[in-house]
Amino acid sequence: MKRREFVVSASALATASGCLGSADGGEDVDGTAPPTRDLSTPLFVSYEKYQNETVRNVVSKDGIPSIDEPSFDDGKDVEDGDPVFGVVVEGEPRAYPQDVLAQHEIVNDTVGGKNVAVTYCPLTGTAMGFDRGGTTFGVSGDLLNSNLVMYDRGTDTRYPQVLGAGVEGKLRGESLVPIEVTWTTWRRWRDEYPDSPVLSRDTGYARNYDDDPYGGYNPKTGYYTSDSLAFSVMNRDDRYPPKKVFVVARDAENSVAFDKERLRDQGQISVDAGDTEYVATYEDGLGTATVERDGEPLRSFDAMWFVWAAFYPDTYVE
Repeated sequence: MKRREFVVSASALATASGCLGSADGGEDVDGTAPPTRDLSTPLFVSYEKYQNETVRNVVSKDGIPSIDEPSFDDGKDVEDGDPVFGVVVEGEPRAYPQDVLAQHEIVNDTVGGKNVAVTYCPLTGTAMGFDRGGTTFGVSGDLLNSNLVMYDRGTDTRYPQVLGAGVEGKLRGESLVPIEVTWTTWRRWRDEYPDSPVLSRDTGYARNYDDDPYGGYNPKTGYYTSDSLAFSVMNRDDRYPPKKVFVVARDAENSVAFDKERLRDQGQISVDAGDTEYVATYEDGLGTATVERDGEPLRSFDAMWFVWAAFYPDTYVE
């Protein structure tokens, strides 16, 4: 597998991994497993294939340090148009700025009494949340389809973030329990949740959070606008620009993708997968979308086209 097709350079990844002080967690494995459920995502290759296609040691394990003791403020450093990842658990809202997560990728937090991990992969534009139970998650330093490979510090199982399932280790073949994460802007989130705490830049690490090593979102620059990929992928689908944003969802049978720009313009899009109908509906308030299967809601999230097509080459797409 090729290591470099560079728009994002090795130096950018090194910048993301550099810090003052070491990451918490690390190598200890105590057997505390995160909550899991039966595999709930379609896999199109074997676990061995996923393992063989993983790019190892892009950075060292925990070289990109998760935030394990987050602090919060009123968003004084966040501009209205900046992306944030919003979470609401048991009525308690939290916002996590993209520019902070770009340099840490995982926040281990407790929201509404639930231990959660809020995760973000800058290379694939995917923000996802999981129930972490009594353990924490860290950045393994590996990538699959350019996507963050997480590990839990209880069992050391490896989970590509987009799959949300163990592909290597004790919990191979089991899915993590997801929580909803909303990709929106600070203004939209603040309008909806005016009292929401915001992840502070006071992370304990010496970082310039105004300097995203990959580019920027407000406005979009650098890697986020280029058609080049930083790493090879298992399947390349050139029907759409690789960084085009889709609202994606899956169940145990199918995966679906909806062009987010088209969805915003039309308000609602449906796709038929055999006898099953999937419907995506745009919600203007937060600038996000929901996906339903035959009227039942599915967990959905935003993703760059290339990564979804790499993991799900047979996806139904509109």
